[in-house]
Amino acid sequence: MTENTTQEDQWDSENYNTHASFVPKLGNTILAMLNAQSHERILDLGCGSGELTNDLAGQCAHVVGIDSSENMINKAIRIQRHKNTEYYVVDGQALSSWLTSKQIPLFDAVFSSAALHWMKEDPVAVIKGMHDALKPGGRMVVEAGGFMNVGEVHTALIQALNRRGLDGKSYSPWFFPSDVYYKQLLEENGFDVKDIALVPRPTHLNTDIAGWIETFGFTFLEALKTEQERQEAVREIVEQLRPGYQREDGSWHIMYVRLRVVAIKK
Repeated sequence: MTENTTQEDQWDSENYNTHASFVPKLGNTILAMLNAQSHERILDLGCGSGELTNDLAGQCAHVVGIDSSENMINKAIRIQRHKNTEYYVVDGQALSSWLTSKQIPLFDAVFSSAALHWMKEDPVAVIKGMHDALKPGGRMVVEAGGFMNVGEVHTALIQALNRRGLDGKSYSPWFFPSDVYYKQLLEENGFDVKDIALVPRPTHLNTDIAGWIETFGFTFLEALKTEQERQEAVREIVEQLRPGYQREDGSWHIMYVRLRVVAIKK
């Protein structure tokens, strides 16, 4: 079901599966931190193509998965394994208004893996939405990109646009806050932060850095007018990163820095 979408859907679930299937697999760490209980009703915020949502649904009473991408939600519905799961296309930055307009019952917990950093336009609205979604004393358990996340690739993408006379930073789609700043935002908006940390995680890519850029760096590439320009920019970035991030066996690795948070609604 589609509600409150705010932008063109730029995600392709099959391309994502090819170049980034490591993302839901590595989400098991934060899922374990959630420690879902069999009686609980849980919101999966930014559920993507639903792999982790399936795992979560096997642990609790009811799951609602939301994502801004209709393409991703359609795949999540196709691979759905449990009857206790509902999916909706919802922009996480419009979560509060969706909850009110649809009279959605409150949740015991909000879970999110590898999604909040895509909600750059209004991260405070996302926090307020999570607060509004929870019962008093309910918990949010999330993992997203934090300060210095994929820093080498992020910088290379910005520089590639700068070299072409564009403001590269303005095309970045990501919100990578420090633990200090994000804790402040949470406390200012009704949460008691129990645990927050930046966790470096060297990550082995499924394919290569070009595939990663095409999957996740699409807003940068779309700033370029022609396919030839886009291909040239990707080749430049690959060669810039190759000395430091391609292993001896040819595989590619980049440094993810994950912001992990456990907080309670006051």
